[in-house]
Amino acid sequence: MNRLQQYAELIIQFGVNIQEGEPLAIRSTTDAKDFARALTEAAYAKGASEVNVLWTDEKVKRLQFEKAADEVFTRLPKYEQAFFDEAVESGASLISISAEDPDLLAGIDPNKIGTYSKVRMKALRNFYDKMMNDELVWCVASMPTPAWAKKMFPDLSEEEALEALWDAIYKTVRVDTKDPVGAWVEHDKNLERRKQVLNDLRFDKLIYKNSLGTNLEVKLADNHLWCGGSTYSAGGVKFFANMPTEEVFTMPDRNGTNGILYSALPLSYQGNVIDKFWFEFEAGKIVDFGAEVGQDVLKEMIDFDEGARYLGEVALVDYDSPISNMNTLFFNTLFDENASCHFAIGRAYPTTMTGGTELSQEDLVKAGANDSMTHVDFMVGTEDLSIIGITADGKEIEVFKDGNLVL
Repeated sequence: MNRLQQYAELIIQFGVNIQEGEPLAIRSTTDAKDFARALTEAAYAKGASEVNVLWTDEKVKRLQFEKAADEVFTRLPKYEQAFFDEAVESGASLISISAEDPDLLAGIDPNKIGTYSKVRMKALRNFYDKMMNDELVWCVASMPTPAWAKKMFPDLSEEEALEALWDAIYKTVRVDTKDPVGAWVEHDKNLERRKQVLNDLRFDKLIYKNSLGTNLEVKLADNHLWCGGSTYSAGGVKFFANMPTEEVFTMPDRNGTNGILYSALPLSYQGNVIDKFWFEFEAGKIVDFGAEVGQDVLKEMIDFDEGARYLGEVALVDYDSPISNMNTLFFNTLFDENASCHFAIGRAYPTTMTGGTELSQEDLVKAGANDSMTHVDFMVGTEDLSIIGITADGKEIEVFKDGNLVL
């Protein structure tokens, strides 16, 4: 068995944990066709009833934004909405292959990109609601594509860059080990222990500081729940939503963030790179911001809707962790967020609040959760990051020292 087959089987077995007789939906770029085919073969071998793939093509997408009539960006194609509606109705598991060229839409009007993104998110709101509630089984994974590989390794030939990125990805998902399955079982146990420690402490707030200038106080939702690693769908199927994954994460109180926060890594967002950016928060809301690269894209990102100016996720990742120690910038949030502590603006996961999946969106907001049509992770962890946890009775406990968890 080659490494691609081994990787595909790992995603099918651990990522979505496909069940006998269940359908699978895959979202893939045409550049990732070999991986999509390997996943399809592995899924059928595990007993999937059918596998359907929604294909996109990056060159076609770029041409559409350059040439198509403006009216095209005011609606989502019916076939795309039908694909996700069918996945929900049939109880399909979903694999999204995240392998976009980080500069795919560089130079395109951010307002046009933003308008289409809002249309798409609104049309697919039912699907995303069920995904964020873990009513569906889903997994985000990746494979190298030429443009992405050359972005990461510009001094290498395309063939060499692709090989280098393959090696990096295999390492992040532990396919480079003698026993990838055993490595994932042990990794999941370690994340479970970390979650348990944090849930037992019941912090009221976290205070972040580092040499970039971050000085931030983040209140956590009263009934917050630390999650990470494997989780269970509403139907009781154990799965990993992201592969790789190194984080534990929870819900901030929508109105409880104050101070200034600096990014630690570039952010690839909707085919553009944003770098060296910062946010200032007051009572939870971003009231000022800036970026050395991608200022207009950053503005579009936080103006997506009202909730895009508030935090929806707090995530902890050691600076001394497997992906971080690779010293490789992926320009892809799936990997970069697992090399750094991070936050997300936008919608909070209901699963990060005790009983959250049983609440209406209105009641979630009343309980402190943020609501939005977007959810964008960005990286803030550094080797000198300090995080102090404050308990409800005012006790201060060191959580992170020199970039790493010390609990």
